[in-house]
Amino acid sequence: MKNSTLIGLLLGFASLIIGMILKGAPLGSLISNPAAYVIIIAGTIASVCMAFPMRDLAKVPKLFKLIFSEPKLISRQEVIGMFVEWASITRREGLLALEARVEEIEDPFLKSGMRMIIDGNDQDFVHDVLLEDIAATEDRHKSGALIFSQAGMYAPTLGVLGAVVGLIAALGHLEDMGELAHAVAGAFVATVLGIFTGYVLWHPIANKLKRMSKREVQLKLMMVEGLLSIQSGVSTTAIQQKLSVFLTPTERKEMAEKGDSDREQKASA
Repeated sequence: MKNSTLIGLLLGFASLIIGMILKGAPLGSLISNPAAYVIIIAGTIASVCMAFPMRDLAKVPKLFKLIFSEPKLISRQEVIGMFVEWASITRREGLLALEARVEEIEDPFLKSGMRMIIDGNDQDFVHDVLLEDIAATEDRHKSGALIFSQAGMYAPTLGVLGAVVGLIAALGHLEDMGELAHAVAGAFVATVLGIFTGYVLWHPIANKLKRMSKREVQLKLMMVEGLLSIQSGVSTTAIQQKLSVFLTPTERKEMAEKGDSDREQKASA
């Protein structure tokens, strides 16, 4: 199992169930209280609908798909390898020699940037267009994460509302202490559901979307630096050093070891 979302969901539900068992709380109370689900689930959906326009809410199914099947981005080491190769070609044959490589590029952002520099656009123009594209992407990602972040804020508060409603209902059983105790216990099921969905589901989902967005933005910024470096005609060594700042120390070490291994294989051949 490679997807951390599924692992987190299973552990979250398991911790709630096992915790209730260890505390001696009846598990049936989670199922036999439909009012709590109506207040928490329907209430959270209603609150989110009030807070966001439909054009943003229409993205929710796609966002759920993203957290369960994270998009596979090209690795940063691979990006450096591509730019080193392209820089070598550019210095030998000129920038137009890269035109044959454009159709091989799968990433739309990188392909668009490569076409702009091959077409001879001014470096400031290319820089501005690519950064505006990144800013627009960040804005879209933020609006998606904000939906779940807000849901995580509403759900626990609605849990308190559900508990109050349950306690109001419980006061109707003052003549029967046994029934009163049962009603009070049921009243707090809404609080449990509100806190659980808010802090185990919605807030973590929002955080995951933010992390995915940050990783994608960093990759695109790395591509911008590579494209502008190629347009400036820098050496392969310089472009590798420049883009290596986007790598972690471990990734830099791995890349250096791979480079040493490749040079040894070429020397022995």
